[in-house]
This record gives sequence, structure tokens and C-alpha cells, in this order.
Amino acid sequence: MRKTCGIAGLILLAADGSALASGYRIPEQSVNSVARAGGYVAYTPGADASYYNPANMSWLENRAQLEADATWIHLSSIDYEDRNPARSGDAEAEDFFMPTFFAVSPEYNKFRFGFSVTAPGGLSKQWQEPYPRTYAEEFSLKIFEFNPTVSYKFCDRFSVGAGIRGVYTDGKVKGNANDLLTRDLKGDSWDAGYNLAATLRPVDNMNLSVTYRSKVDLSVEGDATLRYVPMSMAYSGSASVEIPLPAVLAVAASYTFFDQLTVELAYDRTYWSDYEYLDFNYSSVFRAPSPFYAFDSPIAKKWEDTDSWRLSVTYDLKNNWILMAGFAIDENPVSSNTLGFELPDSDARLYSVGARYKINDNMEIGAAYLYDDKESRRVSNATVNGEFTDAAAHLLTFGFTYKL
Repeated sequence: MRKTCGIAGLILLAADGSALASGYRIPEQSVNSVARAGGYVAYTPGADASYYNPANMSWLENRAQLEADATWIHLSSIDYEDRNPARSGDAEAEDFFMPTFFAVSPEYNKFRFGFSVTAPGGLSKQWQEPYPRTYAEEFSLKIFEFNPTVSYKFCDRFSVGAGIRGVYTDGKVKGNANDLLTRDLKGDSWDAGYNLAATLRPVDNMNLSVTYRSKVDLSVEGDATLRYVPMSMAYSGSASVEIPLPAVLAVAASYTFFDQLTVELAYDRTYWSDYEYLDFNYSSVFRAPSPFYAFDSPIAKKWEDTDSWRLSVTYDLKNNWILMAGFAIDENPVSSNTLGFELPDSDARLYSVGARYKINDNMEIGAAYLYDDKESRRVSNATVNGEFTDAAAHLLTFGFTYKL
């Protein structure tokens, strides 16, 4: 029975593994955005406006700006307690380093140009205990975005922006069902999308902004190796899958009080409902004999659109120091019917703080910290029958800005 369960589990992994490629969205890509819990849309005073709201490049100081940031991400160990104790386990704690870069040009006839290199999504999860390992022995995805942008200032009250999203994806999936059925898949892709932005300044101290990042279909192609030891069966050949990196709509308002305190309220909606099915494709040589047949079967995902609310504050001490803080409520998209070990996600509360320091007229440094507190989640479906607890993420970011 345990052998049958393990084999069935790995078959489901082949069909469910790409939840990773849909991935977490990572809104926080810079010192400012980490310090403000992603509430960074309407008031974006740095070079990172090139990514978060290119329309706001029009309001920046009229000279070239460069910003480089480095973020350390720590994912805590996740505890899983199944109703059958033999199936319980703990996901490995993991650490990652994420560099980002932003640039904005001076103004040219009301136009400004920007460029950013970011990591807008991704996931990594590893389980070593036998039952969870069947589904996600190693599950990792890296997504990098290269985003040239442009803004145009119609007048002192209104600006628009747009950009092209060049997205590179690199993914890896490994599974092991009691050393009887194993899977090893690697793939990558280059794909494209676009982003739009607009900012209205009805009064001097207020910004009203809207941004939209289009869906990008990640057309991942690579190689797969599948083995079924008892019957000496194996497949080694090409594999491909298409998964959406979902569109995101953000609406935000900011107001600056007494030329020192800026408060921003931001709302964003992530269109995860575009992730309806997952369907791997293999070369024509592969006929998917049992027990590999499920590798070719489309699996319904039916994820749900999510809403996030973000509140941030920025306080200028007028002595070269700027303090920041943020709070956010973030929904998760994964239905209880399809939640598995590769993505045991849940609703979260985000808390953040940070500061920037102006060294001189050309240079600035900054640091920020964010704590992502995931709720415990009890699930009962074909794969999971228990509770995930202790999920959390810590982000620590350092940044340097140089103005030419």
C-alpha cells in the first residue's frame, strides 16, 4: 500500500509540479519597496520608479540616477503534521540572495527613460521525509525580468509611462517515490510582456497612480528523465510546459503632510485565475505507458485572483535621514483542493521598516527589513490531509544610489 501510494504521489507531482513556475509573486525588489511592504506605487522618489511606476520618473530630480540593491531572503522551515503521523515532515529552511538594479535618465523633451533588472517571482521548496519528498524532493524556480521603460510628462499634473517586460525563467523539479519512481526535469525560457502606468497630481502634495503589468506566458522548454525501477522503464527526452506569470493591477494614493510625512495606501489585484490547467508535453517518441501516463494528463489548477492592501509611511527627518515603515495584508491564490507540498501557501501579514541616508549630493545608502508571517493552514485533499504551520519569510535589503 505504501509503495502504491508513493508511486501515485510522484505521478501527481509530474502533473502538479509546475505550481512552482506560477510561483509566488515577489513585490519587494528594492530598499524602498521592502521598507514599505510593497506599498510603493504612488510615491516612488527613487530610481526604482523605473520598475514600480515608470510614470513617476517624470517627477524625479532632473539628472541620471542609478540604484543597486541586494536582498537576502530566508524561508523558515515549514512543519507539516498529517493525520497519519508517518506522513508528517518538515520542509528545509532555505536562504537566497537576490540582486536588483534600476536606472533613470535625465529628461529629454518631456521624456525620461528607465531600465530595471528584477526577480518578480520564484519559489524553492525541499522535503526530505519520504511522503512529502514524493511530491517535492527539490522544487525551485528562478524568474528574472529585464524591463526598459519610458515616461512622458504631459504637464506638471499628469504623466504616463510604459515598458517592455523581458522575462527569463529557469526551473528544476525532482521527485522520488521510495526510490521506485523518480523524475528529474530542467527547463528555461525567454518570454515577453508589457507594463503601463499613469500618475495624476490633483494638488502639489498628492499622487494618484495606477499601474498594470501584463500576463506573461512562460513557455518553458527543457529535458526530462523519468524512471520506473521495477520494470526498468525510462524516458529521457524533451519536455515543455506553458504557465502564466499573472497580470497585476495596482491602484494607489499618497499624500505628503507638512513636507515631511508621506502616507500611501495601495491596492493590487493579481490575476492568478489565468492559471487554470497544467499540461506537460513530451517528444513524440514518448507514448506515456503506465505508470507514466499521468505525466501527459492535463491537471485542473483553478487558482483564484487575489487582493492585497498595503499601507506605508515615509518620514523625512530633514537631516539626511529618511525613515520608512509598512504593513500589508496579502491573500494566497491556491485552492484547498489543489494545495500541495511544492507550494503550501496561505494568507499573510507583512511588517516592514527601513531607512535611507544621504551621504552627499550624489550618493545615498539604505537598508530595510520585512517579515512575512504566514497563517497556519489545514487542508484535506487527495495529496494533503493535515496542517502546515510555522511558514514565514524574512527579507533584509541593502541598497546604494548614485546620481550623476
